[in-house]
Amino acid sequence: MSASVDSFGSRGTLQVGNNSYEIYRLSAVEGAANLPFSLKVLLENLLRTEDGANITADHIRALGGWDPAAEPDTEIQFTPARVVMQDFTGVPCVVDLATMREAVRDLGGDPNKVNPLAPAELVIDHSVIADFFGTGDAFARNVELEYERNFERYQFLRWGQTAFDEFKVVPPGTGIVHQVNIEHLARVVMVRDGKAYPDTCVGTDSHTTMVNGLGVLAWGVGGIEAESALLGQPVSMLIPRVVGFKLSGELQDGVTATDLVLTITEMLREHKVVGKFVEFYGPGVSAVPLANRATIGNMSPEYGSTAAMFPIDAETLRYLELTGRPAEQIALVEAYCKEQGLWHDPAAEPRFSEHIELDLSTVVASIAGPKRPQDRIALTDAQAAFRSSLRDYVDHTEFDATSEVDQASAASFPASDPATPAPGDEHADDTNGAPRVPVGAGSGRPSKPTTVTLADGSTFEIDHGVVTIAAITSCTNTSNPSVMVGAALVAKKAVERGLTRKPWVKTTLAPGSQVVSDYYDRAGLTPYLDKVGFNLVGYGCTTCIGNSGPLLPEISKAINDADLAVTAVLSGNRNFEGRINPDVKMNYLASPPLVVAYAIAGTMDIDILNDPLATDPEGKPVYLRDIWPSTAEVEEVLAGAVTQDMFLKDYADVFAGDQRWQSLPTPTGSTFEWDANSTYVRKPPYFDGMAMEPSPVSDITGARVLAKLGDSVTTDHISPAGSIKADSPAGKYLTENGVARPDFNSYGSRRGNHEVMIRGTFANIRLRNQLVPGVEGGFTRDFTAGGEQSTIYDASVNYQAADIPLVILAGKEYGSGSSRDWAAKGTALLGVKAVIAESYERIHRSNLIGMGVLPLQFPEGQTADSLGLTGEETFDIVGVDTLNAGEIPSEVTVRAGGVEFAAKVRIDTPGEADYYRHGGIMQYVLRKLI
Repeated sequence: MSASVDSFGSRGTLQVGNNSYEIYRLSAVEGAANLPFSLKVLLENLLRTEDGANITADHIRALGGWDPAAEPDTEIQFTPARVVMQDFTGVPCVVDLATMREAVRDLGGDPNKVNPLAPAELVIDHSVIADFFGTGDAFARNVELEYERNFERYQFLRWGQTAFDEFKVVPPGTGIVHQVNIEHLARVVMVRDGKAYPDTCVGTDSHTTMVNGLGVLAWGVGGIEAESALLGQPVSMLIPRVVGFKLSGELQDGVTATDLVLTITEMLREHKVVGKFVEFYGPGVSAVPLANRATIGNMSPEYGSTAAMFPIDAETLRYLELTGRPAEQIALVEAYCKEQGLWHDPAAEPRFSEHIELDLSTVVASIAGPKRPQDRIALTDAQAAFRSSLRDYVDHTEFDATSEVDQASAASFPASDPATPAPGDEHADDTNGAPRVPVGAGSGRPSKPTTVTLADGSTFEIDHGVVTIAAITSCTNTSNPSVMVGAALVAKKAVERGLTRKPWVKTTLAPGSQVVSDYYDRAGLTPYLDKVGFNLVGYGCTTCIGNSGPLLPEISKAINDADLAVTAVLSGNRNFEGRINPDVKMNYLASPPLVVAYAIAGTMDIDILNDPLATDPEGKPVYLRDIWPSTAEVEEVLAGAVTQDMFLKDYADVFAGDQRWQSLPTPTGSTFEWDANSTYVRKPPYFDGMAMEPSPVSDITGARVLAKLGDSVTTDHISPAGSIKADSPAGKYLTENGVARPDFNSYGSRRGNHEVMIRGTFANIRLRNQLVPGVEGGFTRDFTAGGEQSTIYDASVNYQAADIPLVILAGKEYGSGSSRDWAAKGTALLGVKAVIAESYERIHRSNLIGMGVLPLQFPEGQTADSLGLTGEETFDIVGVDTLNAGEIPSEVTVRAGGVEFAAKVRIDTPGEADYYRHGGIMQYVLRKLI
């Protein structure tokens, strides 16, 4: 780290105990004292990295004199202290670094210059799939399968850990990256080269914001941006608007952190915080435990903010102590933050761009769904909301024959109908109160009762709305001991009443760290979870990222044969269409205790607060209130079960791994020896034919539309994710390369193979391309073949063979969701040169530029439809070549058929313009290195 120019004379020393640290005092800059916490962290970053060229005194003054009311217009260069990665996004990152080493060598440079300049840690957490569940050996069998499927990837990561400096890997079966980050990796205050400064990071996963709850400024970036940060390039950004979120009061008894975060998600998404920082302040902050803060920070991508910061206070120190951080580190955090004005003052009213408030006592029990995390539903309204949403997922003429309610009256979907048989009433049999009468009977809602016979001969009926997956999953909630203990207590009380899951529910428990299992065991709660079916399936993201594994084949067949709209209930952060499981149409987010409750009920079509969940062996109804623990009961368990020694034990040698990891054969050498037969790890084509000087930027002419899309198209719709279907282009590729269907694994596990990923881009089963109305999935019209329907990949091959550039037309919030680098990489490799959308989510827009794709925006108030664009036109985009003169044009002219309009250029900073001129961020960095 080079020395700062230090124009403000801010460099000084801080003595903490026997240690002395060099620091850069914020008090040297006028206006610093009244800045929001998050901007103080950015200000220190500029003071410490001021070089007089990219980071100047003017940048520092601009930040010190920040105008809360102004729209962002000042670019700064932020240098994160470290980078965190998970394996789905981390493997292609390391693949790219390995490829860059070869490119540098081929251009006459030193390949060892391609090396992380900032600490980088990768946690393998996205690869375990919940194939096995509901048995005591599910965890061991899933891990064994994980190693079999991912041998090549893990071998490659083992090579990276030895070949690159400052790069560490947390092996499989340890935990989820964001939970491992808050429990162990986060420093809060960094120490390097004798300097002390705020811990900051970027991560190759949008939920990197979880560590915001610990007072660490961090957010998710694409893998390509992370690679740049690893190589010492700052992150170019505009000084953001900061939304102050004032908290007061306390949560009511029985209300969970999940209920709180779903409420905040709804409020902030409605407030519109995309691209902004959110910062929590006020007297209520002290009443929010650290685990709850982390849960709130984790969901930042769901409400769209760049970061969602909590300040540092005594609660932060308490958590650092609990999780086993050294005493001298905790003392440094306290001393540094108090010295720099980063310590939380509950009475302070910092300057904010906007304000929003929440009285915590007003939060009520909630879920969200059936397809977006911001669509919060009060638990009192859950059944009515489900019935209302069901119309969107089934044939509207399909009603139960026994119902006396005709279709016209059914449109109202009553919230409660006394004629609706509740699970556990007089129609129950011996399968834990499973109803003999289908859940839709007599309710005036769509119903198609379908009989399922399992391999053991047992039978039951399922219908629209049955819960087929109930998953305690995702770092969002598994990092939070209060909701995890709450779930276990629900299980305990249910077992004591003789209850278990319904037979059609796939139940899984996938904690974010081994500490969860430790405190379950210490509290004696593990056996109760097992008896309800929530056996441990792995320490990884599983269901939340689509690794839910298959349903039982008999259930899957029944669902698909009858085209049932079944549901999943999970404690995750994402519930987008097609994400959780291909058999499941409707997905609901809920707290871990509610996940257990819905597994017992077996259906979403239940007034869960007032109807019985089931009947006990004596025939008595059991209600949610009978098995719901009080806050005091949860806290009593927490006090005796969650202790520091667990964290010290589980993280003592976290990078070493088990015998299976340690025995993996590890390649050596500074450059990787690619296996030409590998279907997991392949050398990508980004640098093929690359010259030292970039070619001039040119206008886009004669382009065709690959896809015309609507609003809220997420990176889940764009980026390959989940299982690989045998008849898809990716499935055919794997078959042609000798991979058997059971060994396909998931798209995420094959992110190091660009051939698989290109074929899976825009292939989501729920994608709706308006060029092929009425068709779902990765299809389009190929105008090189007379407009015939084709897969998007096959059409792309034909367009590229004919040297025809491609464009994407889209609506609002294009690219919302996870920061999937392959959403941009795949787009570029398909031959797309520009995207024209109504608006963008921050990370995806940036990633498109990083891959050399031009993001454009329709004129304000205009859409593709309002302009009369059908997607059948040929497009010319004129004025792009202005970038060659060093300028960023505010607009370019788009001509399509007889339509002409001025599109806004969404290259927002000079740094992004440099990346685009070079053909992408990797090419820019590589040329800079040489």
